[in-house]
Amino acid sequence: MKESDKNIEQLIDKMMAEEKLQSPSIDFTSKIMAKVELLEEKKVKIYKPLISKSVWVLLGAAVIGLFIYISLFSETGNNLKIDKIGELYSNKVASVFSGIQFSKTLLYTILVVPFMVLVQIGVLKNYFDKKYEL
Repeated sequence: MKESDKNIEQLIDKMMAEEKLQSPSIDFTSKIMAKVELLEEKKVKIYKPLISKSVWVLLGAAVIGLFIYISLFSETGNNLKIDKIGELYSNKVASVFSGIQFSKTLLYTILVVPFMVLVQIGVLKNYFDKKYEL
């Protein structure tokens, strides 16, 4: 085993002595860097929102349409006139919320949580904008 290793090593030494040392071309580094830059451009993530603007518009229109339908046309046999819409709306809202009593803790939660969510959204947006900055 040792004899064959010595023979292989001598053969490799002989082949290496015969072979000339090759050096890369002058523009080798610039060619490699150009290829690296192309790879980096392909890896750039383009921001694309989860819910597009058209979907938000459709959702908003659906919610508004549903609200109008419920507030105006949910009562059967009621002939509605345009001048009574405000009165009908205020009566329905008053009747829906007339029996509900909120505790102070729930009121504070209802007031504070949306504010905290908005602050958190702003902080996260800034974080991801900096992370995926071009």
